[in-house]
Amino acid sequence: MMKVNDDQKSGRSSLLMKVGALYRQRMVDSVKEGVSKKSSTFVVSYRGIPSAKINTLRKDLKRKKAEVLVSKTSVALIALKEAKYEDLAGRIEGQMALILSNADASEVSKVLVKFAQDYAGFIVRGGMLDGAFLTDDQVRTLSCLPSREVLLAKFLGTLSAPATRFAGALNGKTRDLISILKQKDLIKEGS
Repeated sequence: MMKVNDDQKSGRSSLLMKVGALYRQRMVDSVKEGVSKKSSTFVVSYRGIPSAKINTLRKDLKRKKAEVLVSKTSVALIALKEAKYEDLAGRIEGQMALILSNADASEVSKVLVKFAQDYAGFIVRGGMLDGAFLTDDQVRTLSCLPSREVLLAKFLGTLSAPATRFAGALNGKTRDLISILKQKDLIKEGS
């Protein structure tokens, strides 16, 4: 049997510490990159939720073009602080996940708020939207808004309404003029 001396033990533990530090740094970089490149980020905490339900949530979020990033709390704290998101870092508590997306934040927040209503152990802690911090109440309010497409359609409808009314008024005047000319022709024919 081979004997392992203290130098070999310390060399192995030193190597393991370096690997652990490298792994943590890669995780921090991954979280920082995800948060900085996405237009919306939400922080959620969860406890006592079956993994099948979490997988369902992941699938629902994936359909909305959002990704779930589960990280150790300490790694997420370091990453958010390095990315200058101290407000969001202050919302991290317990077992947590980050939800990252460039898609419609309203649609993503609807999925999260609905899941939080269905499962008491799931809590939406807050988020970031285009660099602005959102409290948990603001995320709930965001979830009540219509989708981006609906808002754009309403906006375009509002913009086009005056033009439609103007065209209708012009058509009405043209119709009135044609009606007057027809009546004048009928009078001429009758005389």
